Amino acid sequence: MRTTGGAPPDDVEPAPIPLLEPREGIPPVIATDEALAEVIAAFAAGTGPVAVDAERASGYRYGQRAYLVQLRRAGAGTALIDPVGCPDLSGLGEVLADTEWILHAATQDLPCLREIGMIPTRLFDTELAGRLAGFPRVGLGAMVENVLGYALEKGHSAVDWSTRPLPEPWLRYAALDVELLVDLRDALEKELDRQGKLEWAHEEFDAIASAPPAPPRKDPWRRTSGMHKVRRRRQMAVVRELWTTRDKVAQRRDVSPGKVLSDNAIVEAALALPANVHALTALPGFGHRMGRRQLEQWQTAIDRAKELPDGELPQPGQPFSGPPPPRSWADKDPEAAARLSAARAAVSALAERLSMPQENLITPDTVRRVCWEPPHERTVESVEEALTAHGARAWQVEQVAPLLTRALSAAAST
Repeated sequence: MRTTGGAPPDDVEPAPIPLLEPREGIPPVIATDEALAEVIAAFAAGTGPVAVDAERASGYRYGQRAYLVQLRRAGAGTALIDPVGCPDLSGLGEVLADTEWILHAATQDLPCLREIGMIPTRLFDTELAGRLAGFPRVGLGAMVENVLGYALEKGHSAVDWSTRPLPEPWLRYAALDVELLVDLRDALEKELDRQGKLEWAHEEFDAIASAPPAPPRKDPWRRTSGMHKVRRRRQMAVVRELWTTRDKVAQRRDVSPGKVLSDNAIVEAALALPANVHALTALPGFGHRMGRRQLEQWQTAIDRAKELPDGELPQPGQPFSGPPPPRSWADKDPEAAARLSAARAAVSALAERLSMPQENLITPDTVRRVCWEPPHERTVESVEEALTAHGARAWQVEQVAPLLTRALSAAAST
């Protein structure tokens, strides 16, 4: 390992070695059931953990489906699978069910892998491992360079992976993404063990693997970029109608919603409340390049919002459970604000000693909830129970409960 825990090296590191070609060359893309059956047999006969990655077409296509799946395992080599030609990979998932999967930033890829039948029961997340080990840069390229001394070419990460056929340079890039994941995993496991954090990492990985699929987001239109400018309920209704119409069009055309209509255009229309298509055309995002039919479609959505009775208009803000924004605590509950200030300082100091981001030590939301409604008894045991109830892992509870107990007690005595 070149550097550990993000610490500067004692002397100048050698330049990273460019990794230009996969060891066995670029494998053929698997796009038929017959070829997939051969891959399943090969990976079932392989040994050790399996490196897994997926490429999506974010910004180009609707949704987050996988357009290429890459795998590598000792004894099986590397496979590049086209989920368009092979949309059901549950057979592959089944033969790998008892195998440890190595992913980088697992939570990004697991939803699209789950859609095609690839669901791990055990995993090792090299990005999360890097965070826990204290590396300041945890992207795959940075980790491979800092830990293994190789330079990955990352120029194709944001391309349209729904393109067919996939160009050879893209396939080379995709194969290289899993080329060294097993080596990276092994090196990070040793480093975590050296730092006494390996069991912590295993708890985190188990939590990711066992987490249920995220439920659909409530009122997703509220996340429109620039929404903070929209204050009146009638304007919010316009955002909702335009967002919903755009989403239906994007889904039907299988394109990214932003390519149908920008968030900025939606917000501008909501603020202006145009009376007709002519007024709409004058707004940013609804220029002359847009056809009459499209303009009428958007104006119809705006008119629907304008005609809604007051009782059907959306309410400002989202209903939420839990504490209010911290900026309002000093006015609402000065004692809670003092508890939060003491707790944040304690968590920050411990995270620095452990060389890891504060949010990996304990989520800020958990700290806020415990400080807003602390246990009646300010004991370590009661704080442990509160942290566990909010989803903290055992290692987090062990590390954080004592210092949070002291912070809550100190704030109460001032």
